[in-house]
Formats: sequence, C-alpha cells, structure tokens
Amino acid sequence: MKRGLVFLVMLLILASEGRSETSSGLRTLMTGDDSRGWKAVGRLNIGSNTFCTGALIAPDLVLTAAHCMYDMDTGRRIADSEVEFLADWRGGRAAAYRGVRRSLVHPDFAASVEDFAGRVAHDVAILELDQPIRNGSIEPFSTQARPVEGAEVGVVSYAHDRAENASLQEVCHVLARHNGSLVLSCDVDFGSSGAPVFVIENGKARIVSLVSAKARLRGEPVALGTSLQAPLEELMAMRDAGDGVFGRPEPVVRRLSATATGSVTGAKFLRP
Repeated sequence: MKRGLVFLVMLLILASEGRSETSSGLRTLMTGDDSRGWKAVGRLNIGSNTFCTGALIAPDLVLTAAHCMYDMDTGRRIADSEVEFLADWRGGRAAAYRGVRRSLVHPDFAASVEDFAGRVAHDVAILELDQPIRNGSIEPFSTQARPVEGAEVGVVSYAHDRAENASLQEVCHVLARHNGSLVLSCDVDFGSSGAPVFVIENGKARIVSLVSAKARLRGEPVALGTSLQAPLEELMAMRDAGDGVFGRPEPVVRRLSATATGSVTGAKFLRP
C-alpha cells in the first residue's frame, strides 16, 4: 500500500538556513463535517496495492504528482486503466468513484539522480476522468501562484498509516524555495505523493503546490513540493493544443541502482 515518495537526505542543496516555524499537527477527517471543504481531495488507487493522493481542479480533471504514474521499480508507465480516483475516501467509502480515461505527465519530468531539483520542479500530472464529478458537495479547487518563503500553507493527504481517511495539517510553512521547488514543514509520508498544498485566503483554499517527496533538513523531516503554476500552465496548454489528445513523448524514467545512490550537489537519494 505504499507509493512513491522518494526520500532525500538534504545536505548542501539549500543556500538558505531555513526557518523554525510552529506547525499544527495532523487532524484526521473522519466525518462529513470534518471533510467539508476538502471533499475534492481523494485517494488515487494505482494497480492492486499502491496509492497516491490527488485533487480535482475541474469536474473531470485530477491533479497529482507525475511519479505516481510510474512503477518506480521498473520505470514502466502505469496504464490509465489501472488508476481509479476515489473522491473524499473515508472509512471504506468514497463520495464518487471514477476511472481515468487518459493522463498527461509533464514532458520535462524524469526520475534521475542527476537532476533531482528538475524532477521535483516538474513532478506534475493531470488525469482526465472517464466521467465528470458533478456533486454539489464536491467543489474543484482553484490554483494560484506559489507562496513566498515563510508563508503559511496547509496540506490534505493520505499515507500508508492513514490510508482509510485523509488527514489535514492546517498550518505548515514554506521554509525555502529552490530551483522551482518548495521546502515545506508539512508532515507527509508514503501515499502523500501528489497531495495538494493549499493557501487559504478569504476563507477559500487554493492549491499552490503538490507534494513530491519527503526529505530531511538538518535532521528534521520536511516535504518537497512543486512550484505548481508554470508546469501546470504548460500541461493545460498542451492539453488544449492537442484537442485533448495526450500525445507528447513520454519522459524517460530511470531507476537508481545500488551504486547510483551517491551524493550529487550534496543530495543523497535513498530507496523507500
């Protein structure tokens, strides 16, 4: 039941010394009242035994991490028919179940040790559902530009130890921005890949990033998120230009060997 958060030991990749911010703990969304406003977040079941987190940004479009669409052991692209979106999955039930008709992964995404920053910066995919979700209680999220360093954000995610109910962390922080990625104080784990990172303004949540990886910064756990705006705009433009036909070349995904886990610009990748 584990899916794809790549672990990084971050040694020298940040010029910033980061910040020490107070963050809230996780709150499990057990009831309909708990999940009100968050029902467009769902679990993405992938194959028979793995999952990610995704979020609706239109009645028929789910936003998630690009690496969720790959078998990271073999590099095989996951068939769209093997993916199911379960909106507001709680306690064994979902508010809506949908298959994936087709998917589009950012063409610059590649899981390579040589360019971990580029991997995170382009770790974005959109999934077109086989039927739109039109439910008055499930409202797709809007997106907006990435937050500034020090901004308060929140995250709603599933994970291997909370697979049956999403959890909300209402307050975590942007610790740093680095080459198209964000370093966040948010609490994430396996299954959180693709989870939406929000800012809340005027009582409305908007997605500003996606969870791409789990990391450690000076011994403390952090999350790495994609700076969403530019790669998402590129994906949507590709979708529109192709009249909905997702036909761009697939990125090459390379799996690290046991001898390829060394440090590159101070970052060390570990297999989860």
